[in-house]
Amino acid sequence: MKAAWSILLGLAVVLMFVVGVRAEEEKTLKGTITCAKCGLKEAKACHTVIQVKEDDKEVTYYFDKSSKDYKKNHEEICQEAKKGSVTGTISEKDGKKYIKVTKVEFD
Repeated sequence: MKAAWSILLGLAVVLMFVVGVRAEEEKTLKGTITCAKCGLKEAKACHTVIQVKEDDKEVTYYFDKSSKDYKKNHEEICQEAKKGSVTGTISEKDGKKYIKVTKVEFD
C-alpha cells in the first residue's frame, strides 16, 4: 500500500511540473505596438504596449518591465504606433495583461 501511495504522489508531482511548464509557454502576439501614455492616453507614464484584436475587441498587453528589451524599441513607437509582433510569456496582474518580451519584430 505504501508503494502505491508513493507512486501516486510521484505522478502528482510530475503532473504539477508539466502543468507549470505549460503555463510558461511563449506566445506570439500580432498587432499595433505603441505607447500607453502617448499613443493610447491610458497611462501617466510612458509604457510600451501591444494592442491585439481578440474576439472583435482590442486587448492591450503591457510589456513586462523585467523583460530585457523593455525600453529597447520605445523611442521608435512612442509618438508613432507601428504594426508588428511580440513573442513572450503572458501573465495578468491587477486586471491588466502583461507580456514578458523575448522578441519584437516590426512589419
